[in-house]
Amino acid sequence: MLNNKTIAVVIPAYNEEQQIGIVIETMPDYVDRLIIVNDNSSDKTNEIVARYINDPQYNKRGQIIKPKIINKDFYNEADIVYQQMSEEEIKYFTKSTVYNDAQDQRIILITNEENAGVGGSIARGYKWCKDHNIDCTAVMAGDGQMDPSELERICHPVIYDDIDYVKGNRLIHRSAWLVIPKIRYFGNSILTILTKVASGYWRVSDTQTGYTAISYNAICAIRLYDIYKSYGMPNDMLVKLNIALCTLKEVPIKPVYRIGESSKMKVWKVIPKISFLLMRSFIKRLWVKYLFRDFHPLFLLYNAAFIVFIIWVPYLIKVSDKIIKGELTSFETLAAFMFLGITFIQFFLFAMWMDMMDNDRLYK
Repeated sequence: MLNNKTIAVVIPAYNEEQQIGIVIETMPDYVDRLIIVNDNSSDKTNEIVARYINDPQYNKRGQIIKPKIINKDFYNEADIVYQQMSEEEIKYFTKSTVYNDAQDQRIILITNEENAGVGGSIARGYKWCKDHNIDCTAVMAGDGQMDPSELERICHPVIYDDIDYVKGNRLIHRSAWLVIPKIRYFGNSILTILTKVASGYWRVSDTQTGYTAISYNAICAIRLYDIYKSYGMPNDMLVKLNIALCTLKEVPIKPVYRIGESSKMKVWKVIPKISFLLMRSFIKRLWVKYLFRDFHPLFLLYNAAFIVFIIWVPYLIKVSDKIIKGELTSFETLAAFMFLGITFIQFFLFAMWMDMMDNDRLYK
């Protein structure tokens, strides 16, 4: 515990028999629960974790964490309905088996019966922490890429400052350009730019890091089973948290590579998929946050920009074709091209500026 608040670490693991032991053995003592989600591994990950569960040296007995029970009264019907929804939502997750769920055991092993992806595994771990009222839930990879000595720094804003979501930032470390593989650095930069626009957290950086901590309130504010199941999970989380008006803070962490881990991410395959995800997420954020929940002028400006852009495209094609062929463009076509292009840029940039101003309060 830290500051009398419970700490859990969700550890997604897929074929991590070589590294998972290091993660367990180096976990700080103040961590109350290690939620290891074995994503239907084909190696001995499950057996190795089970050995640690049966070893009192690592599976130390800790504080009993009981699920919260809400007693019905005249005013809390909404709380009762939410609790019922929370109990029933497990059916939307990938089917899994909890190896041990003793109230006082430190290591909890959950095994997915089919592969759910890294995002699906983290969401399943979040679900366990939500059901057991964990105050602060961090995420650390099962391959040992995250330094446990930095965990307290990640959790500190959630525990002491009531921040909803904290994420590490490797890009501001002085060694980032030297340590992070160049192709990963490049891919991260592209996705960071797209995530800024899609999520509304305009000052966020290093969007692909998985070293995070989330508060109990933030876990309850989003649909965990709807989290993107693959490598776009960190990007999707930011969009969902922004819609829920959750505060965010970044803390510097050092990049850790070449410790025996084996990357399962193919950058050139991942970028197009996540880019499409972010485009859909951006549209969803506009409609849900700025129309249904709080009608805001930027909703009109963004959509006006899109409409003008669609009208502008045929003129762009026509003018480009004339330039390529070396032919003259009529005054009417050129005027329409210039007017629509300038209008689109003005609408879009002004909407973007309003988006930045509105979301600046959420970045701490």
